[in-house]
Amino acid sequence: MPSWVPRAIVWAVVTVMAAIVVTGIVRQLQGLLVMLLVSLFLSFALEPAVNTMERRGIRRGLGTGLTFLALLGLLGVFAFFMGRLLVDQVSELIDRVPGYIEQIQDWANERFDLEIDAESLIAEFQTGGRAEEFAGSLASNIIEIGSQVLGSLFRLLTVGLFTFYLVADGPRVRRAICSILPPQRQVEVLRVWEIAIDKTGGYIYSRALLAIASTLAHWLAFTILEVPSALPLAIWVGVMSQLIPTIGTYLAGALPVLIALLDDPISALWVLAFVVLYQQVENYLLVPRVSAHTMDLHPAVAFGAVLTGAALLGATGALLALPAAATMQAFVSTYMARHEVVDSTLTEQRTRRPGLFDRRSHLRAPTDGGTDD
Repeated sequence: MPSWVPRAIVWAVVTVMAAIVVTGIVRQLQGLLVMLLVSLFLSFALEPAVNTMERRGIRRGLGTGLTFLALLGLLGVFAFFMGRLLVDQVSELIDRVPGYIEQIQDWANERFDLEIDAESLIAEFQTGGRAEEFAGSLASNIIEIGSQVLGSLFRLLTVGLFTFYLVADGPRVRRAICSILPPQRQVEVLRVWEIAIDKTGGYIYSRALLAIASTLAHWLAFTILEVPSALPLAIWVGVMSQLIPTIGTYLAGALPVLIALLDDPISALWVLAFVVLYQQVENYLLVPRVSAHTMDLHPAVAFGAVLTGAALLGATGALLALPAAATMQAFVSTYMARHEVVDSTLTEQRTRRPGLFDRRSHLRAPTDGGTDD
C-alpha cells in the first residue's frame, strides 16, 4: 500500500466528521444566525443616516439612538393605525353580520325552496355548547400564545441589540476584522462593506420615498371616494406595495377593495381602478426618477429574489430578499467585467419613437487593431 493512502483515508474521515459536526452546529444555531443576518442588513440600512449625523458633529452612539427612536416611532404609528383599522372593521362587520345572515337566508330559501331559520341556528350556536367549546379551547391555548409572543419579543430585542452595536461600533468592528487580514485583503473587505452600506441603504431609502408617495396618493383617493378608514388603508397599501415587488400593490389593494365593497360596490370598482392606475404611474414615472439616485432592480429579479428568500428563510427571507438582491447586483456590476456587444437583431433596442431603432446604442465587435468601431 502506498504511504499516502492511510493519510488520505484519515483526512477523508476527518473531513466528513468535521462536515457533520459543522452541519449540526449550524442547524442548532440557525435561529441565532438568522438574527445576526437580519441585524447585519439593518445596520447597512441605518448606517448612512448615522454617518450623516456624525459628520454634523453628533456622537455616533447618540446618532444611533436617535435613528432607532425614529424607526420605532414609524413602526408604532403603523401598528397604531393597523390596530385601529382592525378594531373598526371587525366592529362594523359584527354589526352587519345579522343583516348578511338574513340576506343569505332569504336568498337560499327563495333559490332552493328551503326553510332555513337563521335565528334558531344562531341561538343553538350560542347556547348549544359550541361557543363554550371554542372559548374553552381558546383559554387552554393562552399559555402557548403567550409564550410565542414572549419569544417573538425576545427575538426582536436581540435583533435590535445586535443592530445597535453593529451601527454604533461600526468602525471598531471593521477594525477588528481588518486587523486579522493582510493589507490587500483589508482594502477588498472595506470596499465590499462600503458597497453593501451604500446600496442597501440607498435601496431601502428609495423604497421609503415610494411608500410615502403611495400612501399620500391613496389617502387622497380613498378620502375622495369616501372609503372607511382612508388613512390606515393608505398606509397599508403604501408599505405593503414596497415590501413585495411588482404584485405588492395589487395584493395590498385587495384589502381596501374588500372594505369598499362592503360599504359600496361602485366605490370598490373606483378603488380598484385607482390602484391599477397608480401602479402604472409608479412604474413608469416615479420608480425611474427615484432609482436613478439609488439602485433599480428589474421587477422579475426582485420578484424572483422574494420567492427565493421565502423558500430559504420564510417570511424573514422574503423581507431580506430585496436589499440582498440589490447588494448582490452592486457586487456583480462592480467586479464583473463587461464586454462589447456585437451587432444582432436580437440585441437591438427600440428608441422612444415607435418603429425606429437606436443605431447609436449598438456596439460592434472590436477590430483587429484593438479599438472599438
